[in-house]
Amino acid sequence: MRILYFAWVRERTGTAEETVDPPAAVTTVGQLADWLAARSPGHAAAFANPKRLRVAINQEQARFGDAVGPNDEIAFFP
Repeated sequence: MRILYFAWVRERTGTAEETVDPPAAVTTVGQLADWLAARSPGHAAAFANPKRLRVAINQEQARFGDAVGPNDEIAFFP
């Protein structure tokens, strides 16, 4: 799964993009955000208030309840 970060989300995570392999139990954007938040203090800061974030799955606007898969590109932005 390819994760892209934009604007202050990128600044807090310290990276513009990363490739991750979350556990099989991570099936939604919200679960992915929770899992990513546990990766580092910067990730925790970026995902501390999900209401301030927007997300796209494969370059289409999405919601935190939407499903994600291992070959998806997920983008997080303010």
